[in-house]
Amino acid sequence: MSSEGKKLFNIIILGVSFMFIFTAFQTCGNIAQTVITNLNNTDFHGSGYTSMSIIYGVLSASNLISPSVVAIVGPQFCMVISGIFYSLYIAVFIQPTTWAFYTASVFIGIAAAVLWTAQGNCLTVNSDENTIGRNSGVFWALLQSSLFFGNLYIYFAWQGKTHISESDRRTVFIALTVISLVGTVLFFLIRKQEDTKAPGDEDATNEILGESSSAQNKMMRAVAAFKKSITLSFTKEMMLLSVTTAYTGLELTFFSGVYGTCIGAVNRFGSEQKSLIGLSGIFIGVGEILGGGIFGLLSKNSRFGRNPVVMLGILVHFIAFYLIFFNMPNDAPIAPMEGTDRVAYMIPSKEVAMLCSFLLGLGDSCFNTQLLSILGFLYSEDSAPAFAIFKFVQSICAAVAYFYSNYFLLQWQLLIMVIVGFFGTITFFAVEWEAAAALAARGSDYSSI
Repeated sequence: MSSEGKKLFNIIILGVSFMFIFTAFQTCGNIAQTVITNLNNTDFHGSGYTSMSIIYGVLSASNLISPSVVAIVGPQFCMVISGIFYSLYIAVFIQPTTWAFYTASVFIGIAAAVLWTAQGNCLTVNSDENTIGRNSGVFWALLQSSLFFGNLYIYFAWQGKTHISESDRRTVFIALTVISLVGTVLFFLIRKQEDTKAPGDEDATNEILGESSSAQNKMMRAVAAFKKSITLSFTKEMMLLSVTTAYTGLELTFFSGVYGTCIGAVNRFGSEQKSLIGLSGIFIGVGEILGGGIFGLLSKNSRFGRNPVVMLGILVHFIAFYLIFFNMPNDAPIAPMEGTDRVAYMIPSKEVAMLCSFLLGLGDSCFNTQLLSILGFLYSEDSAPAFAIFKFVQSICAAVAYFYSNYFLLQWQLLIMVIVGFFGTITFFAVEWEAAAALAARGSDYSSI
């Protein structure tokens, strides 16, 4: 197999592995608050929103050290260990206890930081400036297909149910734990690239790579990765992109945790309200896959760069927020176990709710494929620190959003996303224009990025 073929093989294996792990984890996140609401009459007294807030809070802090961990351990082994912790978190729901639930939330936060930093490094070292757009799209489409499979099962398994029994819960979470472990094992199929640089080490040479097993050299690489993370954090481009990244953290929280809870709380949806959570996840997945496929695989044919895709993303999201505001009761995110009988500005429509799910997924893929692409393009020599900063900002904003989701009505959550999304789009445009100018100065074709 040619070098280019090996790299594409690695990208596909990376995407398939993440697809399995996040089929389990994203389905778990989508139904967690609904499952927990049905548990709170027992000895269990946890909150799905609080758990996610802990996860993303710990994740953001852990991104300060994750480049160093990847530098010492290596991206492949980091992803394997992280996948095991994801599986343990999901397994907690089989027989949940409050202490185990929150303890697992802390550990998966650390694991997620390492996993995503290693993923960014693996994506970058298997790409160049001509393939980063394609590879970002391929990975994103495979990753987000996870939303389809898990939620399809939830839709059929929970159809007609207004209460989730202990048997229902155990069956679902045993299956999700096994799926997560399958994805973890697949990481072993990724083939090492012998000519790649150590994360965070700009001046790595073949000699250093050959001696990377020495403890002293690994420590030097770890310190270099940490210093590089701090340095990159204060560059103009990274600070501007951080606003865009902050928006992806807020909308990630909304579509992956809050919106499904809103749908499940609307009593006017009748006996379908719980199964519609799964159907909503499917439509989000369809939007994600469509966006990842189109904007990733067709990126080489774009003569206008990344800005039009991001512009489409924010317009699609603004339409979705407008429809959700009219369709969903204002108290849906914080409704009690009995749900809500309130009506917004129209009688709640299942069709409109599913359309909004699709638009949320499509818009999210627009932002994330282009952020992955521009980070890989701008920081090809410093991929691990750059992706660590990306996840740091995204995660801390997701943690804040999950925290306020316990208290804020729907209208305020939508307003916050509109404001941050508007400014995030403008800052992305600024960075992309500078990247285009730098590329033109080098004499490269702008459409190749």
